[in-house]
Amino acid sequence: MNKTVELVRLWGEYEQRHPDASIEDFCRSQLATAIKKKKTVVFKGQLQPDLNGALVKLISRIGKFHMVYTNKALEGTGLDQIEEFGMLVTIFNQKNPIKSEVIFSNILDLSSGTNILGRLKERGLINEYTDKEDKRVKRLKLTASGDETLKKAKQQILKVVAMLTQDLTEDDKQLCLQLLRPVDARFSAVIQKQKNKSFKEIFEENKSAL
Repeated sequence: MNKTVELVRLWGEYEQRHPDASIEDFCRSQLATAIKKKKTVVFKGQLQPDLNGALVKLISRIGKFHMVYTNKALEGTGLDQIEEFGMLVTIFNQKNPIKSEVIFSNILDLSSGTNILGRLKERGLINEYTDKEDKRVKRLKLTASGDETLKKAKQQILKVVAMLTQDLTEDDKQLCLQLLRPVDARFSAVIQKQKNKSFKEIFEENKSAL
């Protein structure tokens, strides 16, 4: 069958089932259908994740690859771990933020974040000063050394992320961002409020979407 004719037929069928859907929705549906046709071999007796588990497991594994390679790439830059880099980036981008903003923006607890900031301060990468309007508030800024360290580390980080995503096309990357940003938006808005709650409470608050 002519590919154009087949495409029109598939779109017509999809539009009947989903009259309010966009062309982007249709394209994602076709991609998902093609992936489903590729069977995954499951050995008898093995524990296998469901679809949700498989997705989160994959994201988690990629995150671990990122952490391992980034920590190696940062050797010799003046930074020891990705969290330190993230904090310097936050201070640079937010223009003299308060300490809690830096810590919570990097999804860290207060004690761990404070310790990391302390190490950065000891190395002369950041300065802490009292807010002019509210003496109780401590603000942070990069030193000249911190700015130079950030630039050096950034070049290494760019190499890591380029290496990790080299097998994806630019369209693939844009699609991944589009699909995963809603997850980031949902939990970025609530994670700090839920840190001191039990998982049962957290699940109850979020299960409305399940």
